Amino acid sequence: MAVYTDVDDDALAAFLAGYDIGTLAGYRGIAEGVENSNFLLDTDRGRYILTLYEKRVKKEDLPFFLGLMQHLAARGLACPTPIHRRDGTMLGELCGRPAAIISFLQGVWPRRVALAHCAPVGAALAELHLAGAGFALHRENALGPKGWRPLYEACAARADEVEKGLAAELAGELAFLDANWPRGLPEGVIHADLFPDNVFFLGETFSGMIDFYFACNDFYAYDLAVCLNAWCFETDGALNATKARRLVAGYAKKRALSAAEFDALPILARGSALRFLLTRLFDWLNHPPGAFVKPKDPLEYAKKLRFHRAAAGLASYGIERT
Repeated sequence: MAVYTDVDDDALAAFLAGYDIGTLAGYRGIAEGVENSNFLLDTDRGRYILTLYEKRVKKEDLPFFLGLMQHLAARGLACPTPIHRRDGTMLGELCGRPAAIISFLQGVWPRRVALAHCAPVGAALAELHLAGAGFALHRENALGPKGWRPLYEACAARADEVEKGLAAELAGELAFLDANWPRGLPEGVIHADLFPDNVFFLGETFSGMIDFYFACNDFYAYDLAVCLNAWCFETDGALNATKARRLVAGYAKKRALSAAEFDALPILARGSALRFLLTRLFDWLNHPPGAFVKPKDPLEYAKKLRFHRAAAGLASYGIERT
């Protein structure tokens, strides 16, 4: 979450008049994340999150994102729900941006991932995949393999400013993944961005997940591979095999993985690392002036990508088939 668009008191008051959420007591920007402008709202009825959707989020995708949250919450997944406006819609406009208000989720995200977090995250991811069944809308993964080459081409001329030789390395990865990407794996609705800052805990108890604005339809195992990258590497860049084993085991207890999904996890993790390397690289090279959010280091994911490239199957991850 972040703030890219300033919201003044009068504009906010006019926007909130379209809702029945009580009298505004205060609001403040949330300075985390890289995608949208977010504000914490306090009213005499409770606490809410206001989101203004910025340029990377397409307006035509918003019915999918908001509808998905509503669908998942109705099926028992712990996640925010969109607040309906007085006219029954979930989406309005504020300061020239599409905007919505969603419910506030209790909990804090883990600044330091512990072993105790990993199995609950795996289980919650599987529950999302199961709860997403039957959702009527479909959205292709815009940041899946088809989206990686345009991102690369937008960054290639300046990639070596970040690290010498990075452009050539990325080109080689794209060629490899184009030729070896899995096909025919089980698929459905995925989160696609379940990083620690999108998962809340109360103590060591999972309390919910947020930020569904990359959600799409893709391989379930790809979503698990995103989590392997996000939750199971230490700050020095080393994979923690115990975390990886617990994450996957937690998932498999809720939704069994096929043999093909287990076999595909290393290459899916490699592709996931490339995806986040490319988007971080783009953001690093195109950081908007004035935003009080620091872009994330793309080289963190270059290190992870190199681990996956050298991995010798599941044994390198400490993952056991179940």
